[in-house]
Amino acid sequence: MPSPAAKPRAYAIGVDYGTNSVRALVVDVADGEEVASAVYNYPSGEAGILLDPKDPNLARQNPADYLEGFQRSVAAAIRAAKRRRGFRPEHVVGIGIDTTGSTPLPVDRQGMPLAMHKEFRDNLAAHAWLWKDHTSFAEAAEITDKARRYGDGYLAKCGGVYSSEWFWSKILHCRRTAPKVFAAAYAWVELADLVPAFATGNLDPEKLPRSVCAAGHKAMYHPQWGGLPSARFLRELDPLLVPIAERYAQPALPADHRAGGLTAELARKVGLPPNLPVAVGAFDAHTGAVGAGIKPGTLVKIIGTSTCDMMVAPLADDLPDIPGLCGIVPGSIIPGMYGLEAGQSAVGDIFNWFVKYLAPAAHTSNGDVHGNLTRAAERLRPGESGLLALDWNNGNRTILVDPLLSGLMVGQTLHSSAPEMYRALVEATAFGALTIINRFEEYGVQVREVVNCGGIAEKNPFVMQIYADACNRPMKVSRSAQTCALGAAAFGAVVGGAYKKVEQAQRKMTGVKPHVYRPNKAAAAVYAELYGLYRTLHDAFSADGQEARLGPVMKQLIAIRDRVRK
Repeated sequence: MPSPAAKPRAYAIGVDYGTNSVRALVVDVADGEEVASAVYNYPSGEAGILLDPKDPNLARQNPADYLEGFQRSVAAAIRAAKRRRGFRPEHVVGIGIDTTGSTPLPVDRQGMPLAMHKEFRDNLAAHAWLWKDHTSFAEAAEITDKARRYGDGYLAKCGGVYSSEWFWSKILHCRRTAPKVFAAAYAWVELADLVPAFATGNLDPEKLPRSVCAAGHKAMYHPQWGGLPSARFLRELDPLLVPIAERYAQPALPADHRAGGLTAELARKVGLPPNLPVAVGAFDAHTGAVGAGIKPGTLVKIIGTSTCDMMVAPLADDLPDIPGLCGIVPGSIIPGMYGLEAGQSAVGDIFNWFVKYLAPAAHTSNGDVHGNLTRAAERLRPGESGLLALDWNNGNRTILVDPLLSGLMVGQTLHSSAPEMYRALVEATAFGALTIINRFEEYGVQVREVVNCGGIAEKNPFVMQIYADACNRPMKVSRSAQTCALGAAAFGAVVGGAYKKVEQAQRKMTGVKPHVYRPNKAAAAVYAELYGLYRTLHDAFSADGQEARLGPVMKQLIAIRDRVRK
C-alpha cells in the first residue's frame, strides 16, 4: 500500500527595513531554516541617508527607496528560494514587515508620501524623518516640559522624557521649520505602517492599521489614557497637531494581526500569490527580539549602528514606571505582554566614526581598518590605556534621554595610541549597556540572561568578550544572523495560520548559538572599578549632576593604569 504523500513544507517571509537597506528573508516555518534572502541597498543619499552638511542632526530618507525596496528584495528572495528543491511560491503562508522607528513621513490624502510629488522631491522635510534625526531636540524638550506640567501621565510610560527621535517632536519641528510641507500633508504615518499599507493597497491614512510598537513607544499612545494624547494637550503644543491625531486610526494593533492581503499587482511583480496575508508592521528591534527568542527574564540586545535593548513581562505583573526607558507598552514585542525598550543612540556608528576620521595611516593603509585596530586592541588589558570614554557621540538615549550630550574621552596623554582609543570606545559602549541592565534591575525587572544579535554580535568576538567582562554576565548570541527578518517572518507565519501565537513560532523557529562569551574574573574586577568612574562622568552630565566631583577621575585612571601595567 503506498504511503500517503508528505505534507508540503510551509514558508513565511520577513521583510526587514534597516537604516541602509531592506532585506527579504524566506524561512521554513517548521524549524526556522533560512531558505533564501536578498538585500536592496537604498540608492539615495549617503548609504541611503539624505544629509545636510549645515545640520549634523538631520537624517532623512527617500520613501521611494522603501517602496522600490519591497519589490526588489522580495522578488529576488523568491527567485533565490525557487532554486531550492521543494520550494514553491504558493507554499508561502504570510509576510511580516519590520522597519526602523520612529521614522515618520508626511503623506497626502491618498496616503502617498509627499516626497514622491515633483513639487516636494527636493525638499528634505517632505521625506521620511529617519529614527536618528535629532533636529527636533527643542520641540522634544518643550513636549517634555508641557507633559510634566499637564499631570496626565503621558511621560510615565516613555521613561519620563520625550525624545527628539520620536513622532510628535519631529512633526512639530516640521510645522515650525517647513510650514509648506506641513500644510500639504494630510497625515503623518510611520514607516512601519506605510509598508504594510503599500503592500496591501490600504493607504488611506484614516484607515490603515497603526502599529502598537510605533504608537506606544514613540507617539505617547497608551490604553491608560485612551490612546493618543488628548486634543487639549496637543492643542497647547500647536492646534494643527490635533487633525494629525484625528486621522490616526485607533486602536493601534500588535503584529500578530493581519493588515490585509498582498495586492494582485504587487504579487505579480514579486512572484507570490495574490491576497497573501500581510501582518501589521512592527519595529525592527522588536521583531529582532522575537527572532532572538525573547521571553520574560531575557534581555535581547540588537547591536548595530546603535543598540536597542528589550525585555518583556506578563501583563499580570505590576510594573513600575521606569525612568529613562523608551516605553512600557502592552502588546508591543510579544502580543499579550508588556514590551520594554531601551537603547544606545550610537555603538557601531562610534566605531565607524573613529575609523573614518581618526585612525592613522598605520592602521588604514593595508587591509580592514576595524580588523587592524581590533587585533591591536585585543592585546591590551583592561585599564592598561588609562583611558575612559562616554559613548554619547550621537546623544544619550537611555537612561538620560538627552540628544544634546556628546562624546568624551578622558585620560589621553602624548603616548595614547589609536588601538587604545578604539578599545576605550568599545568599553564605553559596554558600560552604557551595563547602565541599561542596572536600570531594569533597579526597578525590579530581573535580567536572567542576555541574548545579543545584529552585525556586531555576529561578527565581532572582541566586542562581545568586552561586553561579557564589563557587564560581568555571560553573553549569548542569537542563532540567526538575521534576527529582525526572522522575527518578522514569525509574525508572517502567525497571520498565515501556521501558528496561533508568536511564542509557538519562537519555540520552533528561533534559538541561540552554542558558544557563550563568559566573563573573565580578573577583567571583570578591573572593569568594575572603571565602571564606577564611568558612572561618575555619566552622572555629572545628567540633568541634576551639578554636585558630581570629577577632580579624582583622572588620577584614579592613572592609578589603575599603573597597577595593571606592573
